[in-house]
Amino acid sequence: MSSIDEQKQLLRVQAKLQRACAFDLNPHMGTQVCNRLLDSNIIHNHQVIAVYWPLGDELDPMPLLNTFNALGHTTVLPVMLGAQKPLIFRMWQPGDTLKDAGFGTREPTEDKQILEPDIILAPLLAFDSRGFRLGYGGGFYDRTLELLRKTKHVSVYGIAYAAQEMDQVIKGPYDQPLNGIVTELGFRSFSH
Repeated sequence: MSSIDEQKQLLRVQAKLQRACAFDLNPHMGTQVCNRLLDSNIIHNHQVIAVYWPLGDELDPMPLLNTFNALGHTTVLPVMLGAQKPLIFRMWQPGDTLKDAGFGTREPTEDKQILEPDIILAPLLAFDSRGFRLGYGGGFYDRTLELLRKTKHVSVYGIAYAAQEMDQVIKGPYDQPLNGIVTELGFRSFSH
């Protein structure tokens, strides 16, 4: 394990504690973050928007998924194809049957259409003021963003509790930056 990997692992322990505390204080913050995102005007008509299925004490994006569908956007959920592989995104609508994807998450079934998102709302353990996110260590989102950004303009926004901000997230050579972050305090964009 490299020095960066070891440092990130230590940060993940701290970040998990911070997020758990934020969740305990307000487990239903998803609606407030949804309102902040809609107020930001970064979502435009008829976009394909990727949102994650919530795990444990992650900020719950279900209000976003339901609101985007009601507004006529196409929503997709990430699908893991295996270790060291980028994610794909399959269409999702309220009421769709989902299958167990391991790690406690759920994903659309194989009969759902694969689409490339215009916007990705990414989960995270922590973020910093430079726009870097600390993920879970699998590199799925970084691999996916690197691939997508070669062929199209895709924006990625972290959604998190404000308490998940750290002074500095350790950045590795393959880490992809966020375009912005949405918390219960509002929206902040990053320039890279």
